[in-house]
Amino acid sequence: MNVLFLCTGNSCRSILAEATFNHLAPMAWHAVSAGSKPAGYVHPRSLALLAREGIATEGYHSKSWDDLPVTPDVVVTVCASAAGETCPVYLGPVLRTHWGVEDPAHATGTDEEIDAAFMTAYQILRTRIQAFLALPLSELQGDRARLKAELDRIGTLLP
Repeated sequence: MNVLFLCTGNSCRSILAEATFNHLAPMAWHAVSAGSKPAGYVHPRSLALLAREGIATEGYHSKSWDDLPVTPDVVVTVCASAAGETCPVYLGPVLRTHWGVEDPAHATGTDEEIDAAFMTAYQILRTRIQAFLALPLSELQGDRARLKAELDRIGTLLP
């Protein structure tokens, strides 16, 4: 099963989600991330946070949804549409869900405040990914409506 974490820039949230998912997921599951308008780089604070959390950072890069190595089974958008951010719409016969997270790349303030914004985004994504992976996935794969309902519910969870 392949999961695509999608946002606009693919430099912070979707990269954090991809790396965290791949760190926690069983072998049969794999995540990729992409952006509709990729920034072309991974935010250094995202990489530093992942490294501090003991999550491998090698090979992660900002990429377009036009360059996906696999066709996803599930697409999770992570844009903060409540903040007026335009969330890309992935077309295709996939299960879609939305897990809105504020973009830490737009955080301002002291280094500590900006790092805290990155940690908040990471903790929200990790909480939701852990809830996703705790689902009875083998049972739910045959019931797309129930899986969609569960993924939508998970998108409201906070740490």
